[in-house]
Amino acid sequence: MSTSIGILHVRRSTFIQASTQRVWQEFETTDRIKSWLDQGLIIHVFEPRIGGRVRMSVEVGGAEHFYGGDVLTVMPGQELSFESQWDGDLAWPVPTFWTIRLSPLYDGTHVELFHHGFERLGAVAAENLQSYEQGWDNKHLIALKQITESEADDS
Repeated sequence: MSTSIGILHVRRSTFIQASTQRVWQEFETTDRIKSWLDQGLIIHVFEPRIGGRVRMSVEVGGAEHFYGGDVLTVMPGQELSFESQWDGDLAWPVPTFWTIRLSPLYDGTHVELFHHGFERLGAVAAENLQSYEQGWDNKHLIALKQITESEADDS
């Protein structure tokens, strides 16, 4: 099952000089995922399998806030998607989604990270989209690139 990317989404991407199979190795265990994604947020649980759970937290306004949800899509070497729903007072009426897609390109991999589904939020969709557009940078994908390419250079 592929998670559809709606019109309101945040997208960050990078090109990695490694095969999709090699890049996907960084998605196969919680420890490997933490090595590049656990920056500016804390990963408490990341079960990279259909029906698995993702549980993360981030500091907002001086307090730790938790979010996450169910893993929805796992297509090895291609895509990983999961729900993103805040706990407590920050909760949206419905969850949004994160999708990470790997596409072979030239002799490497184009990696895209999407936060999407904002259109599901109704009247607050535009405000939430803008907030994430301003707040997200590319540090996670840069870390994934550094880890993957440095290990490829060592082999």
